[in-house]
Amino acid sequence: MKSLAKHREVWLVVAIAALIALVATRFPGFARLGNLATVFNDTSILMILALGQMAVILTRSIDLSMAANLAFTGMAVAMLNSAVPDLPLPLLIVSALAIGLVLGSINGLLVWKLDIPSIVVTLGTLTIYRGATFVLSGGAWVNADQMSPAFINFQRASLLGLPVLSWIAILVIAAFWLVMTRTPLGRSIYAIGVNPTASVYAGIDVGRTKFVAFCISGMVAGLSGYLWVSRYVIASVEVANGYELSIIAACVIGGISIAGGIGSVAGAVLGALFLGIIQSALPVINVSPFWQMAISGSAIILAVLLNARGEREQGRIILKKAEAA
Repeated sequence: MKSLAKHREVWLVVAIAALIALVATRFPGFARLGNLATVFNDTSILMILALGQMAVILTRSIDLSMAANLAFTGMAVAMLNSAVPDLPLPLLIVSALAIGLVLGSINGLLVWKLDIPSIVVTLGTLTIYRGATFVLSGGAWVNADQMSPAFINFQRASLLGLPVLSWIAILVIAAFWLVMTRTPLGRSIYAIGVNPTASVYAGIDVGRTKFVAFCISGMVAGLSGYLWVSRYVIASVEVANGYELSIIAACVIGGISIAGGIGSVAGAVLGALFLGIIQSALPVINVSPFWQMAISGSAIILAVLLNARGEREQGRIILKKAEAA
């Protein structure tokens, strides 16, 4: 029998289907196609962020500053929209991507050029970006009445029966799949996660690749900053506070190894969707918020145990092959 790690996506699909079926026994409307599409839409931002985090984790790094990047970028574009309501929306979205890219590149440069552990760098920039959000806004909020209708309504528009936000998530998923499976960059990201030393001998610039991964993470966080603020129609210092834990949890549940080099786009998406369904389903069946946190935490611990077991099994297979040779 093949190891569980090789079939993580299949098991996640089964777990998601079982969870939906279980909730449907208490609330039949939950399993309706329209409601499931709503759950997908509600989880879209988490999916997008999990994909950005995945690119970093695969390189044996981590980005704890994604939610803070999101908050700063969201505040910046909301204030820009409030100050210049006639500014075209595409320019605002490009601005969000650019701001996120700059913040992500700061992380990448510190990890690459100064060789500082990513957890230390991003823990520091998390605090800096939150503080910068307060300085930028003066502690004030940007509310719905200060945002233009185009800024708010774009992602709420419907296309072929799905909100634009869902289509944005689908496009981001497709883009990540292409990059990670069909480009030299994607192969390099996986390679340095598996063995950084061997990657150097293969001609891969490990530092530069990590830098690019942090840039990708930053751009994803920047895009999510606009999506979050326009969806919830409020920009504040507290936006997405602590959300970095949900992002990392989605990756871990999806089978992205914290040790690097193992994981897939499908896994990150399914991990985020699993968390999204839990968050949507448990309140419907009147589960206490405290139990919701306990169930989510249990899912994370179980995922870590499965990841560790899968990696040990993979190690044994490699050793057996080496001994046979």
